[in-house]
Amino acid sequence: MSFSMVGDEAVSPLAVLGALPDPIFVVCKDGFIPYANPAGEEFFSSSINILKKTPIDKLVPFGSPLLSLIEQVRHSGDRVSEYAVDLGTPKIGIKNVNIQVSSLHDSDQVVVQIEERTMASKMDRQLTHRGAARSVTGMATMLAHEVKNPLSGIRGSAQLLEMNASDADRALTRLICDETDRICALVDRMEAFSDDRPIEREAVNIHEVLNHVRLVAENGFAKRVTFTEEYDPSLPFVYGNRDQLVQVLLNLVKNATESVPSDSGEIILTTAYRPGVRLAVPGNANRIQLPLEVGIRDNGPGISDELLPHIFDPFVTTKTGGSGLGLALVAKIVGDHGGIIEYDNTTEGACFHIRLPIYHIPQKKE
Repeated sequence: MSFSMVGDEAVSPLAVLGALPDPIFVVCKDGFIPYANPAGEEFFSSSINILKKTPIDKLVPFGSPLLSLIEQVRHSGDRVSEYAVDLGTPKIGIKNVNIQVSSLHDSDQVVVQIEERTMASKMDRQLTHRGAARSVTGMATMLAHEVKNPLSGIRGSAQLLEMNASDADRALTRLICDETDRICALVDRMEAFSDDRPIEREAVNIHEVLNHVRLVAENGFAKRVTFTEEYDPSLPFVYGNRDQLVQVLLNLVKNATESVPSDSGEIILTTAYRPGVRLAVPGNANRIQLPLEVGIRDNGPGISDELLPHIFDPFVTTKTGGSGLGLALVAKIVGDHGGIIEYDNTTEGACFHIRLPIYHIPQKKE
């Protein structure tokens, strides 16, 4: 066992693993567990002495997704991550968790890490936000018919009155026209939620999309912001709609611009390939592969803990005069792509991560 030095003291890797809050354990080829950190022992409600004598298939129910992930890694040798997994044991019951399984180098052992109430809960919240965004659909359809038509009549009447009005009254008729235009614009934004047609998707170079968004921002609302790019140049194409992805990223960059310091604002655009990332969608037996990650990080103050669970809900906003539909629409568009969007408050600021599916070349029919 190797040791690293911190100051004048040697630090054992096992001590580091023991300090981590996530359950981590090693599974041998025969299914026994030679090592588990304290969080792992707590997760199984068993001491390491018992775990060493009990194969993994006796600790989890028959057909548990954990067993299939372990077997998958044994055969492929790759790392696999799976989100929103309902994992249960006889002692702890069922918990919704995030599982990562990796193979040990030059060994037939695998390492399992289980994340509780962190990423998995964020994924649950994201799916809830997606549903909340879609719940605006009925309201948007109703408003389009029941509100926009009367507003058109009101605006037309105000314009007729304006023709013969005094200067003082003309200011009031102009106010009526401006306010009806504002309400119509809000209804138009809500109508986007009622569009449930399948989106037209193709191979999209996400770096070209990001470069376009950056140029628009630098020449418009983000002239005083410093942009930093941290891209994976080997990233494959995204399976998506270019215009809608521009809309999503432009919205996120604009929000970041409004939150960063006016004299030292910084926005970091990132891309990465995360193999093995899969999403379990309720009602669908298939796991969606989401290996492409796009990040928008800023050095602003982040979002308050009270607002954090609701940022993708419609009509939730911290902006004066804001509609609260921007992030709800972002969540809907990402969801329509079969992807997910996550949010984190980091030590440097706010960070949004979008995970998207990869484009696969259609197979030729023989």
